[in-house]
Amino acid sequence: MRIGLLGGSFNPAHDGHRHVAELARARLGLDQVWLLVSPGNVLKPQAGMAGFRARLAGAARIADGRRIVASGIEAALGTRYSIDTIHALRRRFPRARFVWLMGADILTQLPRWRRWRALARAVPILVLPRPSYNPRALAGPAAQRLRGARRRAREAGVLALASPPAWVFLPAPQHHASASAIRAAHEGAVP
Repeated sequence: MRIGLLGGSFNPAHDGHRHVAELARARLGLDQVWLLVSPGNVLKPQAGMAGFRARLAGAARIADGRRIVASGIEAALGTRYSIDTIHALRRRFPRARFVWLMGADILTQLPRWRRWRALARAVPILVLPRPSYNPRALAGPAAQRLRGARRRAREAGVLALASPPAWVFLPAPQHHASASAIRAAHEGAVP
């Protein structure tokens, strides 16, 4: 089984997450995409963070429950960092072929992640475009450090079978939804 892992706070989950999940599933030939709702992101402030159950419920609303699945497995596993989640998932599902899914905005932040190079060695990565981040992400430290592992976009269909490190930047239609913009709009709303 080929499974895409789209981790995040999902604060809130929105159509952009669904767009990324559907696009990755179709272009990579994935059986499923799991929306990994983080119980707590160490790189994000807790102020303004909705509770875990509310965020998981929001992810479930944008998932279809069959091909795109909202998951709270990180909370069940007790993992806090993506590298630990990957290792735990590979132990629990040894026959699954995982691909880590991220937007170009996350590629720019990747060097701040704990053991990010080990993550790149543990699982293939698909990077999807995000408005205003693409050139910066592709010229940034993570992309430069991993440049020898970059595959062509036309190889995306076999990324799940690739031995890491392997990553693809997939030019694709971009969705302009942003959780931070949605939160800001709600905070500015007058009751």
